[in-house]
Amino acid sequence: MPILLTDPELAEELRAERASSDGDKWNEVWDGVLVMPTMPNDEHQAIQNRLQCALTSLFETDDAGKVRGGVNVTDRHPDWRENFRGPDVVVYLPDNPAINHGTHWLGGPDFLVEIISPGDLAWDKLGFYAEVGSREVLIVDRDPWRLELYRLEDGLLEPVGTSDLAKPDILTSEVLPFTFQLQPGSNRPQIRLTNAATGQVWLA
Repeated sequence: MPILLTDPELAEELRAERASSDGDKWNEVWDGVLVMPTMPNDEHQAIQNRLQCALTSLFETDDAGKVRGGVNVTDRHPDWRENFRGPDVVVYLPDNPAINHGTHWLGGPDFLVEIISPGDLAWDKLGFYAEVGSREVLIVDRDPWRLELYRLEDGLLEPVGTSDLAKPDILTSEVLPFTFQLQPGSNRPQIRLTNAATGQVWLA
C-alpha cells in the first residue's frame, strides 16, 4: 500500500537508501511530489528491451524516429525536475514538436509503453501524458496479463482496445505501422508485434 512520509529525516534516509541501490533512476516527480515506483524485475526489463529492440529496428536505421527506453518526459523547462514521468519505452517521430534537452524531453512522445509492476500507478499517468500531447499509450498489464491501447482524442487518452488470453484481439496503432497482440508462451504470455507493412514479427 502507498505510504505518506511526513518525517523529513526519515524521507531523506529513504532517498539515500534508494540512491545507494541505484533505484532512484526510476523515481518520478508528480507536481512536486516524489514518487518511488517498484523497481522493475527481470521479466519487466526483458519485455522492455524486446519492445525497444523491435521499434528501434524500424525507426533508427533510417532516422525515421527516435526510440528510447526510460526517458524523462516533462511539461516544463528548465525546472523539469518538479514534474516528470518515466515511461518504459517511447517513440518520437521527426515531426513531433517535443524538444530533447538531453536529460529530459519537453513534450510527449508519439507512442509510449508502460509495463505494470505491483502497485504501479500507470493509469494515473494518462492525464499527464495527454496534457503533454502523447498520441498513443500501450499499457502492458501482467496481473492478469492484458494489453490496453489508448489514443489521444479531443485532449484525452481514450481506450481503443484490449488484448488478453481469453480474447486475443489485435490492436492496431494509428501512429506506428505495428499491431500488438497477446498470445500464450512457454513460460509467460508474450506480446506479438507485427509490422503491418512487411509482415515481420517480433515477440516480447
